[in-house]
Amino acid sequence: MFKSANLLFLLVFFSVNVYSQNKNKLIQLSGVVVNSDSLKPISYTTIYNKTVKRGTLSDVYGYFSTVVLPGDTIIFNRFGYLNSSYIVPDTLQEDRYSIIHILNLDSINPPVITIYPWPSKEDFARAFIEMKPYDDALRRAQKMLSGSNLAYLSSMIESDAISSYSWQRNQQYTKLYTMGQTPVNNLFNPVAWSQFVEAWKKGDLKRK
Repeated sequence: MFKSANLLFLLVFFSVNVYSQNKNKLIQLSGVVVNSDSLKPISYTTIYNKTVKRGTLSDVYGYFSTVVLPGDTIIFNRFGYLNSSYIVPDTLQEDRYSIIHILNLDSINPPVITIYPWPSKEDFARAFIEMKPYDDALRRAQKMLSGSNLAYLSSMIESDAISSYSWQRNQQYTKLYTMGQTPVNNLFNPVAWSQFVEAWKKGDLKRK
C-alpha cells in the first residue's frame, strides 16, 4: 500500500514537471496563410498572439514565422476575410512547428468608394462647363509633337556633352584652317547663309 502511494506520487510529480517544462517551451511557429476558395497565398495578413500581446505580418507570399508558447491563441486578420484563431497545441515535442492556415472570404462586401479630383460639386460643374470635349488625347499629342513645339523645347534644353564637344572641335578646325590668313567673312559663306535661312524658317531668330 505504501509503495503504491509512493509510485502514484512519483507519477503525478513527473507528469506535472513535464507539463510545466513543456508549457514554458519556446516554439518557432511558421506557416502559410491561404484562401479557402483558391488556396492562393494571402499576403500581408496580421498574425496576432493574443496571449502575449505580440504580432507579425505575413509576407507577399503569405508566409509568416513567429515565436510562441504551447497554448497561445493566435488571431489571423485580413481585410476582406473573416477573422480566424488558432491555439498552439500543448503536446508538441519539437521546437519547430509548421501549419497551413485557411481564411474564409467575408460575405459582407464593403461599399465601393470612388475618388474624384474635384473637392466639391461646384468645382465639378465648373470643370464640366469649361471642358473641351474635342481636345482629346490624340490632339494634345499632335500639338505636343508639332514641329514648332519641338523646336521650342529643343531651344530650351541646354547642350549636352556631345554637342558641346562638336562645337568646340569645329571652332578649333576653323582656327587651324584660317591660321595665318585673314579671318573668313561669313557674309560670303554659302554654308552660313544656308544655316541662316534654315534658322529663319524654324522661327529661331524670332524667339531670340
